[in-house]
Amino acid sequence: MSSVLQPATADQDPPTAVTYRPVSSHLAIAPPVSVVIPAMNEAENLPYVFKTLPDWIHEVVLVDGNSTDDTVEVARGLWADVKVVEQRGKGKGDALRTGFEACTGDIIVMVDADGSADGNEIVSYVSALVSGADFAKGSRFANGGGTDDMTLIRKLGNRALCAVVNRKFGARYTDLCYGYNAFWRHCLDKIDLDCTGFEVETLMNIRVVKAGLKVQEIPSHEYLRIHGTSNLRAVRDGLRVLRVILGERSNRRALRRRAHHSPLLDTGRGKVS
Repeated sequence: MSSVLQPATADQDPPTAVTYRPVSSHLAIAPPVSVVIPAMNEAENLPYVFKTLPDWIHEVVLVDGNSTDDTVEVARGLWADVKVVEQRGKGKGDALRTGFEACTGDIIVMVDADGSADGNEIVSYVSALVSGADFAKGSRFANGGGTDDMTLIRKLGNRALCAVVNRKFGARYTDLCYGYNAFWRHCLDKIDLDCTGFEVETLMNIRVVKAGLKVQEIPSHEYLRIHGTSNLRAVRDGLRVLRVILGERSNRRALRRRAHHSPLLDTGRGKVS
């Protein structure tokens, strides 16, 4: 690691050393990066997940969803300083919220525990953030991305839901329901996550747009789950995603109505100060 001195102005304290973490041959960063991995009975998959995680990340937060296998023990054997947090509720959304609360890094990366995500891609997400983005959103359908793990019905459903979000909220997404994302920790104050299931990714994508945050899509390749079966159900979870979209649209209309009737607006009869 290398460090530099930050110069002080007349009204500041003396210069302090800032440690930079080498990320690649072209990039070194100061912000610490936390990786959140929600997991339930993923002991067989964790070795594949952890072996691709870069050694420069600040911490790994594993959220254990009451696993009945050796998920926790395997994680501790693979990453000596892994922070294990027990999930009290249920669902992926609840697990991610639990993990976010436990993070101490300035940048947070979401990674699934089934082996479908390549940790080597984290450098692309972090590069986008330190270059000015607030939210780095993984996309399997952006140029350079891909997927080995989507059925035709899931692809069509994702495309349709993505089109609805783009039209209703002014987004320009190429992918909607993907769990590989990264963002600055301060974004959590603006997107208030209040769902518990797989619809959490959609909710985040909508609320970052509504909050006016700068989003950059990152081409990502989704691989097949290595062991076990997914809890995702296309029709059931697709309907939950649709309800989230409709609910957020209704909230947006309600906010517009309240703003329209606000006494602070100029109604032609003078402004209230």
